[in-house]
Amino acid sequence: MISDPLEPAAPGDRPAASDPTALAYDSLDGLSVGDALGAQFFVPGRSPADLVAGRLPESPWEWTDDTEMACSVVAELRDHGEVLPDRLAAAFADRCEPYRGYGPGAVVILHRIRDSVPWREAAGAAFGGAGSCGNGAAMRVAPLGARFAREPAVAAEQAARSAEVTHLHPEGVAGAVAVALAAATAAAARLANARPAPEAFLDAVLERLPDGEIRRGIVRARALLGRSAAEAAYELGNGSRVTAQDTVPFTLWLAATHLTDYPAAVTACVVAGGDADTTAAITGGIVAAHTGHGDRPGVRGIPAGWLAAREPLPAWSAPSVPGT
Repeated sequence: MISDPLEPAAPGDRPAASDPTALAYDSLDGLSVGDALGAQFFVPGRSPADLVAGRLPESPWEWTDDTEMACSVVAELRDHGEVLPDRLAAAFADRCEPYRGYGPGAVVILHRIRDSVPWREAAGAAFGGAGSCGNGAAMRVAPLGARFAREPAVAAEQAARSAEVTHLHPEGVAGAVAVALAAATAAAARLANARPAPEAFLDAVLERLPDGEIRRGIVRARALLGRSAAEAAYELGNGSRVTAQDTVPFTLWLAATHLTDYPAAVTACVVAGGDADTTAAITGGIVAAHTGHGDRPGVRGIPAGWLAAREPLPAWSAPSVPGT
């Protein structure tokens, strides 16, 4: 049984920042805004230089599968306080809208689950039985990590559960665990009114991460702290291969570097190119767990104009579902 169950907020209310509900929903806002803004730069004629100069794409910014799946994770936590894979698999399958940009492998897995194939069988059949090591489990998990800011071991265990529904390859799972631990660390620092040094931030993730490609990538990311984002992306990858190994180390480098500056973190994702909606979703979800929405001394949160430009999230994912 998971301790400290997540209680739904009263209708129309957002809980205080110290409440696990608020931490999860701030992270979800950061994830979804990053996802929606990053996705705008796949449109021909839009240049990252415009974003750097403060010229934003026209709204609304539509979000992708990154946000849709993250909303299901948060709704699961809101309603039950923990992730049960059978229940989460059904939610992913029922809510899958392929036009949101789901990869072909994900669509096959989710359609099979919808057709009553057990999720472990459906996910395990991917890539010749090896399971997926894509970045899909990592892209949706930051709010879960923020939710368990006070319980990093639980964050890691719950992240693994959420990942295995679609990503049974060990590196796909490790990518989700790493992102959840990063978001938990970011949220815990917010609760303590502290800003961990970038090295300490990554060390908190490495401390609980098993050996493998993801861990080794984050070790490389730690060695690149203080270098430019372009250098880090060159060395670590920018998600263009759509694998957890090619995505997670760079996003954690960005979060460690820009933990107190949400706009800078997301802008750096867009400028780096590659799978920009996903890198911005992961980085944005981690950083927003620390910054929240409002600016305060030394901290820049999610800009109100960016949040207003993002397509509204589905009503079923709200802190308290209307009519309940």
